[in-house]
Amino acid sequence: MKASELREMIPEELREKETDLAQQLFHLRLQKVTGQLENPARIQQTRRDLARVLTVLGEKRRAEQGV
Repeated sequence: MKASELREMIPEELREKETDLAQQLFHLRLQKVTGQLENPARIQQTRRDLARVLTVLGEKRRAEQGV
């Protein structure tokens, strides 16, 4: 997922995406602990995607406030 794609989304969509990614990360960590995780790189990719979403949300908040 690219940041440019995220910047095209409205804040409500970004919050939904944030929730989905957080849940996905939780499930991946649970799979890792139980030994069922097949691709450990997915954890890192999900964390990065979540960070991108949070960054874009912050940018949009600051733009609305005019800071």
